[in-house]
Amino acid sequence: MMCGAPTATQPATADIQAIADRVRSQLEEKEKKFPMFKAVEFKSQVVAGMVFFIKVQVDEDNFVHIRAFESLPHERKPLALVGYQTHKGRHDELTYF
Repeated sequence: MMCGAPTATQPATADIQAIADRVRSQLEEKEKKFPMFKAVEFKSQVVAGMVFFIKVQVDEDNFVHIRAFESLPHERKPLALVGYQTHKGRHDELTYF
């Protein structure tokens, strides 16, 4: 992994699901309520904090790619949804956006 570059895509973990759950309401304020919200895979990137790119299954055939930012602890800022892409499929690659 190059310094500052996103990691390779990895299967989602319980910690990644927790991050997705924490930004779910921020996404649903901008889009709609989703019947499910299951983190499937993710990439992370170290910056001045941590960026998470997460593929989330929102119903049987639809996925959303979300980008969440976790600031450094001393900044005391909440986890934030900073970007998202809708209308994604199961096989759409999780890319930087």
